[in-house]
Amino acid sequence: MNREADRKPVIWAVSISRLKQLFHAIIPTYAPVANIQLIERGFDEAVQELRQRMKTEDVDVVVAAGSNGAYLRQHLSVPVMLVRVTGFDMLGALIRARKISDRIAIVTHETITPELEQFKHLFNLPIEQRSYLTIEDAEELVQDLVNEGIEVIAGPGMVTELAEKAGIRGVFLYSQGSVREALDEAIGLVQAGHIEEARRARLNTILLHLNEGVVAVDMAERIQSINPAMERLLGIDTGMAVGRPLSEIAPELSLRRTLQKGIAELEGIEIIGTHTVVANRIPVTEQGIQTGAVLTVQDSAAIERVDRNLRMHYRPRHFIAKYKLSHLLGNSLSISRARALAEKYARTDATVLITGESGTGKEILAQGIHNASRRRGRPFVALNCAAFPETLLEVELFGYEEGAFTGSRKGGKTGLFELAHLGTILLDEIGELSVTLQTRLLRVLQEKEVLRLGSIDPTPIDVRVIASTNRNLRDCVKQGDFREDLFYRLNILQIELPPLRERQDDLITIAACLLDNAWRRLGLQGSPQHVLEPLLPLLRSHDWPGNVREMESVIERVAVFCGDLGQNESPDPLEMRLIVPELFVEDAAAGEAPAGPQGLRSTSRNAELTHILKTIEECGGNQVEACRRLGIGRTTLWRKLKMLGGDAETGKQQR
Repeated sequence: MNREADRKPVIWAVSISRLKQLFHAIIPTYAPVANIQLIERGFDEAVQELRQRMKTEDVDVVVAAGSNGAYLRQHLSVPVMLVRVTGFDMLGALIRARKISDRIAIVTHETITPELEQFKHLFNLPIEQRSYLTIEDAEELVQDLVNEGIEVIAGPGMVTELAEKAGIRGVFLYSQGSVREALDEAIGLVQAGHIEEARRARLNTILLHLNEGVVAVDMAERIQSINPAMERLLGIDTGMAVGRPLSEIAPELSLRRTLQKGIAELEGIEIIGTHTVVANRIPVTEQGIQTGAVLTVQDSAAIERVDRNLRMHYRPRHFIAKYKLSHLLGNSLSISRARALAEKYARTDATVLITGESGTGKEILAQGIHNASRRRGRPFVALNCAAFPETLLEVELFGYEEGAFTGSRKGGKTGLFELAHLGTILLDEIGELSVTLQTRLLRVLQEKEVLRLGSIDPTPIDVRVIASTNRNLRDCVKQGDFREDLFYRLNILQIELPPLRERQDDLITIAACLLDNAWRRLGLQGSPQHVLEPLLPLLRSHDWPGNVREMESVIERVAVFCGDLGQNESPDPLEMRLIVPELFVEDAAAGEAPAGPQGLRSTSRNAELTHILKTIEECGGNQVEACRRLGIGRTTLWRKLKMLGGDAETGKQQR
């Protein structure tokens, strides 16, 4: 019998409001099935006490309600089960509130109840329904309701206390039923976890013993059993091995450290003769006492064959966002503002539209928003809308039912929207979507459900949508290439990533980081600073039309060619021209002699300067407006005026 599965769940109920009275009344009734303790703390004080207690005590689940529960869920490593407001709670609170006054408001944490909204409109009830996130939100909300003439507020304990402090009546929203429901769910969660853990332990033990080679030893490292595969690997027979220390037969496979420390060591790489094997060292315990250890080995060649077969026959579906907002390098004002907006947007589930030139880091920003949101740990699915033909893209996005078309897979196919359920989907290059698919996407955004090809039953989904594009969608709408209603559905929260040429302050930071990364990937020792220093003037003068993606390729090339230079040795300028010729294009052009008094390059430079100066004049000297019309940044405008012979301060031609 597994002791972990039979242990009573340990639950800590946390509350500082009227909810603790319900906990006091209910907890004794759960004594036969759970060990429940009430902790009368809230928010940061609760986090501090719980963390301190967890150092010496075991806990399976924390149960709390409202903003206090949401705060604990964000700051604790253990599961936090929230006490939810039920329909019965709502009805009971409304009945009690109507006995006091007709001017009623119901305040809940985080979200309002759609069913109550429908009920209110159906029966024409003058009930206000509001929600809050933080204590500050609740205080402001209660005061607003008082100012609007509300006389009774039904809500969580903290809200009712605020209402009574403001001079109106408060009706507590939770009931014993909702508290019992939360405790029952917590107990069920723990019991299911215990059962799953016991089952997994049994299966893992069996599977580990079925690897290619297995040997078991006692606490003196004497071999107790060995399977034929291990005998063949070591070139011995059972009669020679049993009873002898493993370290004498195969020192490289020693289990002494595992026996001493009682800690498993998994996936170690060992060489036995001509074989490279993956070794797992696992302590064996019986009734809580270590009695020996098991060594399992697998031939690396066999693992590689299996890996190749899996990659050939199955497409992995591990949709994980690996980037955080901190991976968006730079400290310039524009990129700092983009990161700040992303952090704010991550707190919501509203659709985000990310715009910017190719290579500016739109997907990194999208992954960062996902990892900073409540959906982190859930799927992050990214799709480039320009990478598929229309028919294939429709299948990828929405999936299909079995038999939907000739050649369809048996059992059908799950679309990316369904695979992203509870997570985030990134629709990259959304501006390339056909008008037909725009219509289908609009319906998904509006209805929150997906209809597979060949199906008549829609599938509800909970997906946060992030779209990105390097096109001007407003212009696409004007040209009839993009649906206006879809644009407004996507353009709820917008972030524009600036091009690299407008982030001069970030060039050195980004280049240094990219070079360090390239240095490590190539296995090079020391600092690459001696390579970076001569590059800086070239990096600053280049326009970077490919943005960070272009810089990454340039830096990678430099690292490959300059990796064998000594720490005090700088790259040769002539060789650098061959390695990264794109950084010398402007210098080469500037050094060309004109064909005559008015050479071709001189003519083009003068024409460009004339166009820039004319635009500035049309804008009344407003360089910001001129930049908008020219489609360039302030830094680029300043540099072009200096390079072309204009006055960067006045925007006029120098005489």
